[in-house]
Order: sequence, then structure tokens, then C-alpha cells
Amino acid sequence: MKTEVLRYIFSSSVCMREVEETLLLAVLAVESLFGESTVRLDASYSVDAPRRSCVIDGSTEVGRALSRVFTGFVTREFGGDAFGIRRGESASPTNETAACAGAAC
Repeated sequence: MKTEVLRYIFSSSVCMREVEETLLLAVLAVESLFGESTVRLDASYSVDAPRRSCVIDGSTEVGRALSRVFTGFVTREFGGDAFGIRRGESASPTNETAACAGAAC
């Protein structure tokens, strides 16, 4: 299934483990707005540490809220110049954030 995605690409100065943690914090914040079950059903996201990227499915209201919260958090934490955002279509993200769990930055 094709979806509208937002792909965040991070500079080499950003620790991808911290990106993953920030994404999970954003998911928690969005759960406060929509509820845990709605987020589990309607939000898709993934972190790809080797490619220094994070993908969020922006085709649902929940996904758009997640991308807004995540953008705000990473801007505050790393600065606006530390990442870029690309819009596009892709296969659905898989809610995988363990790509860099326990790994070095």
C-alpha cells in the first residue's frame, strides 16, 4: 500500500539513538491526544539509523500530528539545520524504532 510519507534526514552530528528516543517521546505525546489504540492503528513510523533517517506516514490525522510534534521536538533538541524533510510516497513505515537500539550514535 502506498502512503504519503515524510522522510527526515539527519546530519552526521546528530545521534540517531537520540532521534529514536525523541520519536518515541513524540508518539507518547500524540497518544495523549488521540489515545494509545488510535495511535497504534493509525500511526506508522520507522527509524533507519544507517541511512540517518526517520519516516512517518503522513496520510492520517494521527500521522500528521505525530510529524508536527516530532518536527517541533527535533527542532528544539538538535536545531533546524540538523535535519531536512522530504515529502513523497513510499511503502508504509512499519513502526520499527529498534534499528539503533543499543547501538552507538
